[in-house]
Amino acid sequence: MNPILIEVLRGGTVESRHAGALAIVDASGTVHTALGDIDRPVFPRSAVKLLQALPLVASGAAEAFGLGDAELALACASHSGEPEHVATAAGLLARLGLDETALECGTQWPSREPVLRGMVARGELATPLHNNCSGKHSGFMCVACLMARNAGAEAAEFARGYVAVGHPVMREVSAALSAATGLDVEQAPRGTDGCSIPTFALPLRALALAFARCGTGQGLSDGHARAARRLRQAVAAAPFMVGGTDRFDTRVMQAFGERLFCKVGAEGVYCAALPELGLGVALKIDDGAVRAAEAAMAAVAQALLRTEDELLRGYSHLALRNWRGLDVGALRPAAALAALSRA
Repeated sequence: MNPILIEVLRGGTVESRHAGALAIVDASGTVHTALGDIDRPVFPRSAVKLLQALPLVASGAAEAFGLGDAELALACASHSGEPEHVATAAGLLARLGLDETALECGTQWPSREPVLRGMVARGELATPLHNNCSGKHSGFMCVACLMARNAGAEAAEFARGYVAVGHPVMREVSAALSAATGLDVEQAPRGTDGCSIPTFALPLRALALAFARCGTGQGLSDGHARAARRLRQAVAAAPFMVGGTDRFDTRVMQAFGERLFCKVGAEGVYCAALPELGLGVALKIDDGAVRAAEAAMAAVAQALLRTEDELLRGYSHLALRNWRGLDVGALRPAAALAALSRA
């Protein structure tokens, strides 16, 4: 059974407990910290978007189509569907001679409530550009368009069905995942992600290794190492694109820049790279609570970076307020996680 990582207090009494597992690994595969079962496969979901974006840069597609920091950061994003996110994805597709109809991620309303309310008030409809994965899928379209150009094929026709596991674009993405994690992901349990691409269940140990490699370049091919470095630089330069207003990933990477790359995934998953320490992090909250995953990631970052940063502490010890604005409780790291800061 996995240990309790996060406790939820109401007043001074524990009201809820979130169990989970945590792996911190260096680029050689040496385990720095293991809490819980780090070898049980989990679906990392959007936490591995950095890995899924490696072919965008390594293939030469990013350079061929002139992608800048904002577009590369958006390729690694689970964004809130704010106007800047939508405009950046639309602009990239237009450069390819395409529009939102080429995206196979599905239509999703913005998660940023003021944006959603504004759209409804104006009678606007959501499109695939508002999907939190539209940047990633626009990146996939870049790879498809370069492949089509090299094959002498028509781009839109070649790209059609790019979300399928056997499509050349997805084969490149799967190969990048395999190379980074050191596993053959084609042999892993497979499902379909919220944005319709394949998602593979992988151990936290392997996911942490992949992010240690992406933070250091060690264990990656030259092309993937350069791609990981370029993507991390882009995210540090344009962190708003990775999440959006008041989002954990955006706020933390605004504060720490290239010292910390972190990315949330659905169902309580987090992955991170800490390049200066040569470490990768992967954690999973068993019950899928994203709030608890953010608290755990903040606690891990505090411990590893040896910082009392108020922003991180504000998440690791998140104050809970009711609808009147009264303080009613808080989140806190449980004993197993709190011990990291004393190590």
